[in-house]
Amino acid sequence: MSISARAGRRAVAGAMGAGAIAGAMLFAALPSALADDPAQNPPNCSAADLSGVSSGVAASTSAYLFTHPDVNYFFTSLEGLPRDEVRTKVAEYMDANPGPKADLTGIRQPLVDLKNRCGAAPAPAIP
Repeated sequence: MSISARAGRRAVAGAMGAGAIAGAMLFAALPSALADDPAQNPPNCSAADLSGVSSGVAASTSAYLFTHPDVNYFFTSLEGLPRDEVRTKVAEYMDANPGPKADLTGIRQPLVDLKNRCGAAPAPAIP
């Protein structure tokens, strides 16, 4: 079965949106830590470091979602919902699906490590 180009674009947009939501929830405080005087920042805490790690996590998340159609479908189905509803649905899904929760937590770990090394506030627990 072939999916249409529009459906393919929507799936990719959904995957990227899910990654963006996850990144925004986990790393809202990191840019302020990176904006401080570079001489006072720990090594490897520049905007370039954040961008590089973020792009790697985004690529890994995309690959995971393409190889796990059920998880991809779930995140794609969140498109257009209010942010509070997305948070609730993601928390419920992750509670009901510990495998994908562990997989996605592992994929995001490099961003968590960067955040911890660079002195930003701790990441909220995954619902």
